[in-house]
Parts: sequence; C-alpha cells; structure tokens
Amino acid sequence: MAEAVIKLGKRKQKSAFIDKVKEILPEGGNLNACLTCGACASGCPATGLTDMDPRKFLRMAALGMDEEIAASDWPWMCTMCQRCIYVCPMKIDIPQLIFNARALRPREERPKGILGSCDMALKNDTTSAMGTTEEDFEFVVEDVLEEYREAQPEFADMEAPIDKQGAEFFLNQNSREPVTEPDELVPLWKILHLAGVDWTYGSKGWAGENYCMFLADDDAWKHITEMSVKQANKLGCKTFLNTE
Repeated sequence: MAEAVIKLGKRKQKSAFIDKVKEILPEGGNLNACLTCGACASGCPATGLTDMDPRKFLRMAALGMDEEIAASDWPWMCTMCQRCIYVCPMKIDIPQLIFNARALRPREERPKGILGSCDMALKNDTTSAMGTTEEDFEFVVEDVLEEYREAQPEFADMEAPIDKQGAEFFLNQNSREPVTEPDELVPLWKILHLAGVDWTYGSKGWAGENYCMFLADDDAWKHITEMSVKQANKLGCKTFLNTE
C-alpha cells in the first residue's frame, strides 16, 4: 500500500514558532511523538473553546501557521496554569509558546479588558488595575480594620499594617477588593492574625495580579514586578506572599 504524503505550501516568511518549539524541547525530544499524545489537551481548562486545544495549537505552531495563530482568540483563553507541562511526557513549555503567540498581535489590538487593566496598573505606583492610589488604599484598609475591630471584640487587636519595616511577609492583594469588595480583605487578615504572622502591605506595588504579563507586554510586566519587589526589599521583608 502506498504511504500517504502531505505536502504543505511554502510560506512567504520563516515561521517564528518552529524554532521556538525546537528551543524548548528537552534534549533528545521527539516533536512528532509529542503531537500524537494528547495528554496536554485532556487536562486543559481551555480545551474545546473555539474548537481548539493545546495539541492543535502546538501542531499549528510546528507547521508554521503563524498568521492563523495570531488571528485566533484561543491563545487569550489560556490561563497559564501549566497543567499541560505537568502531564506532557516531553515537558514541552506550551504556555511559553502561548505567550509568544499573544505577542504576535499589535499591542493595541490585544483584548481590551487585559489591555485596559495593564495600562491602568502602570498609572500608579500601587500597580492597581483599578487605578487605586496609595492614599485611597490606606484609607480603605484603615476604615475596614476599625469597623471589624469594633464589631468583633475578639479581633480588637488585629492589625493590617502598611509599610511596616522589617515584617516577615510582604503581602499583595487583588486590586478589585479594596474598591468593590472591601469586606473580602478581612478573612485573610483574621487568618494571619490568629496564626501570629508578621506581615505588611506595601503602599506601593501591593496589587496582586499582573495583567501586563497576560498581555505579553514584557516591559510593562517587568515594571509591575519590579515595583513590588523594590518595595518589599525597601521594607526588609524576607518573603513575598502572593495571594493571587
């Protein structure tokens, strides 16, 4: 029986993804074997969305279908959870390819929600995607803390420090909670209080999420991360506690 042969038309330009795939393959890895596995798709939360999954995405990347990948919305549905890496026998870093796929689009054409949140986070040293200033954050924390101290005497001595020098843990917080759900701040405060944890927020870099990372904006991602690390180091904190 004659063996089936698939011929692909020539691309106008060299694919950015074929080389990326080869770079992240473990030594001795076999890309063809990887493409027949499907373990990555079995545990992926985004499998089936827009009729796509990690295996199909990787196959498109290996075939040099850069334009099709750039036009697809599926790379923006990936949560970067990395389950695909954990189950892949070849340990291929598909999320890294997803990140590069997102960067194929011009920045202004990337999803408006992520883009807007990233740009808002860059406007204040707090790095809040809600645009919360240092003064507003401090006011909310102090106001909520006072309310719960009075309402629940068993937590009368609970603390929610900001810029406490020498604290063991530097804590971040979801940007939305101080603005729209301030009561959601309290459960974690109570846990830390009962556990006797020495912690602090930073007046700068306290926002827990990094939309610029999901936007695939390297410079903005670096700025957001550096702001948090700089403040933690300034306060002399030993551990960065990421609540997100």
